[in-house]
Amino acid sequence: MQTLQGIAVSPGVAIGEALVFDVEGFRIPRRFVAQEVIDQELARLRKSVDAVAVEIARNRDAVEQQLGAQYAAIFSAHLQMLRDPQLTQEVEEFIRQRHYSPEYAVSRCLRRYARVFQNLENTFLAERAHDIFDLEKRLLRNLLGRGREELAHLSSHVVVLAHDLTPGETASLDRRFVLGFVTEVGGPGGHTAIIAEAMELPAVVGVGAFLSDVSGGDLVIIDGHHGRVVIDPDPPTLADYRHQAEAHRVQAGRLAALRDLLTETRDGTRIELCANIEFPREVPACLARGADGIGLYRTEFLYLAAEHEPTEEDHYQAYAQVAREMGGRPVVIRTLDLGADKMGLQPAAGEEKNPFLGLRSIRLALRNLPLFRTQLRAILRASTLGDIRVMLPLISTLQELRQARAVLADVMEDLEEEGAAFNRQIRLGIMVEVPAAVIMLDRMIREVDFISIGSNDLIQYTLAVDRSNKDVAGLYSASDPSVLRLIQMAIQSAQQAAVPASLCGQMSGTPCYTMLLLGMGLRSMSVPPSAIPEIKRICRAVSEAHCRQVANRALGMDSAREVTLYLTEELRKIAPEFAET
Repeated sequence: MQTLQGIAVSPGVAIGEALVFDVEGFRIPRRFVAQEVIDQELARLRKSVDAVAVEIARNRDAVEQQLGAQYAAIFSAHLQMLRDPQLTQEVEEFIRQRHYSPEYAVSRCLRRYARVFQNLENTFLAERAHDIFDLEKRLLRNLLGRGREELAHLSSHVVVLAHDLTPGETASLDRRFVLGFVTEVGGPGGHTAIIAEAMELPAVVGVGAFLSDVSGGDLVIIDGHHGRVVIDPDPPTLADYRHQAEAHRVQAGRLAALRDLLTETRDGTRIELCANIEFPREVPACLARGADGIGLYRTEFLYLAAEHEPTEEDHYQAYAQVAREMGGRPVVIRTLDLGADKMGLQPAAGEEKNPFLGLRSIRLALRNLPLFRTQLRAILRASTLGDIRVMLPLISTLQELRQARAVLADVMEDLEEEGAAFNRQIRLGIMVEVPAAVIMLDRMIREVDFISIGSNDLIQYTLAVDRSNKDVAGLYSASDPSVLRLIQMAIQSAQQAAVPASLCGQMSGTPCYTMLLLGMGLRSMSVPPSAIPEIKRICRAVSEAHCRQVANRALGMDSAREVTLYLTEELRKIAPEFAET
């Protein structure tokens, strides 16, 4: 049994067989072959070995010609390993006796050899593990006939283990078969993590290098509550986690009874509790949990999941579906937030030295007006079908806000000339997610109908912490006093202007912050659909006066750790079941 620690980004427990995607993205499932095709599979293996041998020899000769015999010796060693009789015999016995597929036999056998080398105290010999991994990749590449397989095409229940998953890859995971996932890299607040939570997939990221220690088919436990990953669990550990999973299912059943009850405090203060979504298919889950509306519709995932740039009709159909299904409840559509770690159809983040400080969100939209106008036209056309509102992301200056408002007004004029129906009084809001916006909010708020505090980016930009980087993950905290002060300033600016304010980051869906936010005066939150029942449960268990006391004390503290410990203890008093998870 091996236990790894990472960063919990989506709660829940998943128990299942591993599907391993290494750094190159090979899918290595545990697949068995029938007795009658074993000879054919052995022949396929030998053909691949021969092809890889030719490839290695070609590399050896080219390197020797350009760099000399001492460098070519690396490839000679690879050839020697490839043709090693003992290795060949072991791989072929896996196929003959255990009926493993050649891909799985190669992976299983070579990774076992690699672990032996990695555990040697002799540094030189330990480094030979890299040679084995290189050999494994060459064989798998030839056997599979391609590189990364699509995660969308699965046929059995698995937990996905990968070096990394892009937001688009995460979005394509088939929820019917993928029970959860673990990645070697990543951090809290990244968009891969956000999508995992939206899809209600238990997930742990930032575990560090571990893929060489696991093979496809190994039993793995993902503890999305505590950021723990257990490989090949012993019977007591497995039994304990199965018990935990069942307990969480029972608790979810109890919380489901709150669906039709109002979200209000014990002393009658009404709270608007909305849901964050990425896809129209999430709307039924929002309604099933009693969401008051959609507080954040992240529309950029129309791009991430598409093979071509979405047309105006693509946008319209998606928004129209959400508006109709929400039946008059508010739907806040955030305009495209592409850029940085969201690898859409625009220039990749790698082309910018500082992508999080570069061309993204509203900046990208204002630089690509045809793209921006296409989306605004679709939103406006859909606005006749329900209470649709527009929200602009990452506004940092009054000039950006006014430019975006001008584009919206221009699109309205075009639609009027065409005779297209739309809501002329559509509400316009902004995301408050950079310190500059908070500081200038008393001016900006005069030109908008509502604001939504984006805590994920606000934390990142306030603390100068890349929210997807595991190496600085410990510095990324919603509890930091500077972040709390900025949130309080934003809420106060909204109150003074009598403009509705919400908070839609991960902070709002984290139970320990609920009392704090209510005590600061927040009366609207937008959370992942899965978090609605537990946040409602807390709201209904507290009084407004108690929440003010909690907020006042927390705002007087000096460190994130002090704040977190205090809020956790306060939560334990009213809802011990949440404090323990």
